[in-house]
Amino acid sequence: MKTNLSAALFGALAFVAVTALAQGQAAPANDMQALRDAVKTDKKALVTKTLDLTPAEAKKFWPIYDTYQRALDGSNRQVARAVESLVGFDRPMSDAFGKQLANDLIVADENEIKARRKMQNQLMRALPPKKAARYLQLESKIRAFQDYDLAVAIPLIK
Repeated sequence: MKTNLSAALFGALAFVAVTALAQGQAAPANDMQALRDAVKTDKKALVTKTLDLTPAEAKKFWPIYDTYQRALDGSNRQVARAVESLVGFDRPMSDAFGKQLANDLIVADENEIKARRKMQNQLMRALPPKKAARYLQLESKIRAFQDYDLAVAIPLIK
C-alpha cells in the first residue's frame, strides 16, 4: 500500500509541478477536464490562447508569468517535502511531528499567496485590468484542480 500511495503521491506532485514544454491545443477554461489536459500538454500555449496578448502586452506579461511559475515551483517543493515526510513515516505520528507538518504546509500556502499577490500587483500595472483578471482566473482554476489532485493523493494522518 505504501508503494502505491507513494506512486500516486509522486504522480500528483509531478502534475502539480508541471511546466510542460510540449505543444498542444488550448482548451476552454470552463471545461475543467479539458483545462487539465491542456495544462498537461502545454500550459504556456493555453495561457497564450486564453489571453490573446498583443506583442507589447506579451513583452510585459511573460517575465511576470515566469517569475510567478518559479515561485509556485518553490512552494510546490515545500509541500512535496512535507508530504514525503508524511508518506515515509512508518510509526504512529507524534504531536510534535503533526505540528511541524501542519506548520510546513501553512508556510508553503503563505509563500504561494505572497507570490500570487506580488504577481497580481505587477499584472494590474502591466496589462489591461480585464486581461490581468482573466489570467488570474485561469491560474486560479489550474491551481484548484492541482490542489484537488494533491489532496486526493495525500492520506490523513493517524
